[in-house]
Amino acid sequence: MSKRGNGEGSITRRKGGGWCAQYTVYTSEGRKRRTLYGRTRQQVAAKLSKALADRESGLTFDAGSLTVGEYLDRWLSHSVQDSVRQKTYERYESIVRVHLSPALGRIKLKTLTPEHVRSLYREKLDSGLAPRSVLHIHRTLSKALKQATDDGLIPRNAAASVKPPQPRSEEIQPLSRDQVQTFLDTVRGDRMEALYVLAVTAGLRQGELLALKWEDVDLVGEYPTLEVRRSLSETRGRRNFEAPKSGRGRHLRLSRRAVSALRAHRMRQLEERVLKAGLWEDHGLIFPSEVGTPMSGRNLYRAFKIRVKRASLPQTLRFHDLRHTCATLLLRQGINPKFVQELLGHADISLTLNTYSHVLPDMGDAAAGGMDAALG
Repeated sequence: MSKRGNGEGSITRRKGGGWCAQYTVYTSEGRKRRTLYGRTRQQVAAKLSKALADRESGLTFDAGSLTVGEYLDRWLSHSVQDSVRQKTYERYESIVRVHLSPALGRIKLKTLTPEHVRSLYREKLDSGLAPRSVLHIHRTLSKALKQATDDGLIPRNAAASVKPPQPRSEEIQPLSRDQVQTFLDTVRGDRMEALYVLAVTAGLRQGELLALKWEDVDLVGEYPTLEVRRSLSETRGRRNFEAPKSGRGRHLRLSRRAVSALRAHRMRQLEERVLKAGLWEDHGLIFPSEVGTPMSGRNLYRAFKIRVKRASLPQTLRFHDLRHTCATLLLRQGINPKFVQELLGHADISLTLNTYSHVLPDMGDAAAGGMDAALG
């Protein structure tokens, strides 16, 4: 036996050949003895030196017999719940329950390898799952395993070195100027006309539109404005008001068409409240259900698809494409992308530029012309 100082571990030769080292770590469950093995004394000494260095850094790698499934359940309850939006938590929980735990749950956390992860992704793709869905699985697993490495449970993130499938970019379908006019003409006088006008002219998300309250708009000032302060989120049949997607609100100037539509909408809603007296629940919402309660996004989408068909527009058009239409129209009018970013509430301008890069090449001639005019 090779004697070392107190707490520095010991190295011994094994009877069957090879060498082993033992050292002590202190975990949340108390003091534990660990053993390392190697073919030569030098190998074992190197492993012991690294283990002791990790111990001094607070990295004990104490996954023990913890399985991947057990760890993921603990990660959801201890690290994710109450730290993210309810909708985000439910997405993580669903991915863990449906995809990760059935495939990897019985594997010990400390023995999970990149090959396990690659096999999972391959199996999901072969079963017909979309690459984008597999990418979401990868992001969830990688996030959970990163937390495990940060906590000192495992020495490495098995998902970090695995390349997930890259989904094709989702093609956006903005309306042309003529199509926008056709659509707005079709919804003229509609109960939700003002909502469609705001979607096109201000680029608000569906949840932001459904969460708007009358206190958020100023229609009488010299420059009518709107404040985006919250978003309506639907999770498992419940509707909740949350902060906007970017995490911060925004202040918008309203177009003349939006102001006109909102004023007409206000008058229509007052008449509706009189007719529904006794049934109306006043939540102060601009776009509520027919009895004043928060509107279901599903109901809005069904109504939208009926209007799209009535306007003879492509049936593949999604409600979110009205937001894309707003950005595209503004960029093609030469509006600064930074303004478009702030209008849409994108956290970073790179998201705006990447999403609408198809519009920017059309500006090349205008840029060249501008340079010619500047230099003469």
